[in-house]
Amino acid sequence: QVQLVESGGGLVQAGGSLRLSCAASGRALSTYTMGWFRQVPGKEREFVAAISWSGARTWSAESVKGRFTISRDNAKNTVYLQMNSLKPEDTAVYYCAADRFGSSPKSKDEYDYWGQGTQVTVSS
Repeated sequence: QVQLVESGGGLVQAGGSLRLSCAASGRALSTYTMGWFRQVPGKEREFVAAISWSGARTWSAESVKGRFTISRDNAKNTVYLQMNSLKPEDTAVYYCAADRFGSSPKSKDEYDYWGQGTQVTVSS
């Protein structure tokens, strides 16, 4: 079993930056593909970014390419999402997730463990 806890969310003005962290306990994350997703009320949870177990491969949604960067530190059992040039449309609850197999890193249905989420609000 893996427990994931996100942190780093908050209120920021448009154009600003935030760094989200996802700390894991219960099992080492070093063999898991890790992903970030986000959700606003009334909408489906959507893919934001993912990173392979080694960090060698990353994937990003078109809407965040060039602005968001996913990274991981397996020694610290932590995954990060650096978010720059934030826009009001980035406002959402952001979730961290872990996938044992990494076959479809952009698909939320492939992920086995989820955190509780952290709110990100971007004001205009």
